[in-house]
Amino acid sequence: MKKFIRMVCFLAGVLIVFALGGCASQMTSTPDQVKSLQTQLAEKDKTISSLNTELETAEKKLSMTEKSAEQIQFELEEQQRKADEARLMSTAPLLPPNPKVGECYARVFVNPTYQKTKETVLKKQASEYVKIIPAEYGYKEKEVLVKESSERLQVIPAQYGWETEKVLVKEASYKMVNVPAQYTWEEETILLKPAHTIWKKGEGLVEKVDNNTGEIMCLVEVPATYKTVKKKTLKTAATSKRIEIPAQYKTVKRKVLISPATVKKIVIPAEYKTVKVKEMITPPREERITIPAEYTTIERTEKLTDGKLEWRRVLCETNMGEDIITRLQTALRNNGHDPVFIDGVMGWRTTKALKAYQKEKGLAVGNITYETLESLKIVRNM
Repeated sequence: MKKFIRMVCFLAGVLIVFALGGCASQMTSTPDQVKSLQTQLAEKDKTISSLNTELETAEKKLSMTEKSAEQIQFELEEQQRKADEARLMSTAPLLPPNPKVGECYARVFVNPTYQKTKETVLKKQASEYVKIIPAEYGYKEKEVLVKESSERLQVIPAQYGWETEKVLVKEASYKMVNVPAQYTWEEETILLKPAHTIWKKGEGLVEKVDNNTGEIMCLVEVPATYKTVKKKTLKTAATSKRIEIPAQYKTVKRKVLISPATVKKIVIPAEYKTVKVKEMITPPREERITIPAEYTTIERTEKLTDGKLEWRRVLCETNMGEDIITRLQTALRNNGHDPVFIDGVMGWRTTKALKAYQKEKGLAVGNITYETLESLKIVRNM
C-alpha cells in the first residue's frame, strides 16, 4: 500500500517538472497559455496534497492495527482469567469479613501453591560381568622308546626293519569363551503432576462489569503432566561356553628285529628319547563381577493448596486518584514491567503490566490490592 502511494506521488512530481520545463522554454507564450499552465500546476499540487494525506492515513491505520492486535491478545487473556475466577465465586464468601468504613474490597484470585519433590528411580538394573581366566600350561619331559633292545650275532648279523608309532605330545584340553549379556531399553511413563481443576474469576473492579449479568465462574481442568523415562533391563544374562581342544600326537619311527643272528648273540640295549609334553597345570575358570544398579533422580510437582478467591482491600474509584496511578505506573516500570505510558490513567497496558508483576511476585491477581502497593513500596503497611 505504501509503495503504491509513493509511486503515485513520484509520477505526479515528474509531471509537474515537465510542466514547469515547458513554461521555462516558452516564456514568450500568450497569457492564455500561462493561465492554463498555472491551472494545471495548481491541480497537480492538489493531487500531491491528497496523496500525502492518504499516505498519512494509511500509516496511522497500520500503527493502530499493530497496537490493536496486542490489545486484542491481552483482552482474550483477561476474558479467560475472568471466566476462571468466576468459577470459584460460589465457594468464596459473599461479603468481605471485618470490613472498615471508607475502604473498598474485592474478591481476587490467589494462585495455587506447589511443592517440588525429588524421587530416585531405577535407571539400569544390577547385572554381572563374566570374566574368563584362561588355563595355565607347562612343559614336562617324558622318555619315549625309540629303539628296542636286540641281539647281534657275531658271525651272521641280525636283520632289522622300521615301523612307526604315534606318541602323545599334547593332551586334549578345552577353553572357555565369554558370551556377553544382552540388554534392552524399556520406556516407562511417570506421573509428574496429577490432573486438577481450578476456579477463576471473570471481572475485577478496574475493568468494566455488566451489572445485569453478575459475576461468572468457570471451572478449568488442568491436564496431568507425565514424563517418559528410559531404563535398560537385562534380556539375557552373560555366560560362557566350553570349546574342546583335541590332543596332539607325533609319529615316531623305530627299528625292530627281523631275524636274529645265528651264531653269536650280542645284546643291544633299548634306546630312549626324552621329549617335552605340554600339560595343563590349572584349568580355565570364570570370574563373575557384579555391576551395581544405576539410579536417577526426577522432580515431581505436587499441589499443596488449590487456587481460591479471597476478599482483599483494593483501590477503587472512591479511593484511587491520578497521583496513585502515576506512582503505580512508575513503580511498575522500575520493577521491569513497563506500562508504556506514565499518564495516571489505568489503561489496558497498565493493567497488563500490573498483573504480570503480581504473577511474578506470587501476589493475588486481578485488582490493585494494598498488598501489591506495599510490595511496590507505594504505601506503607496499613
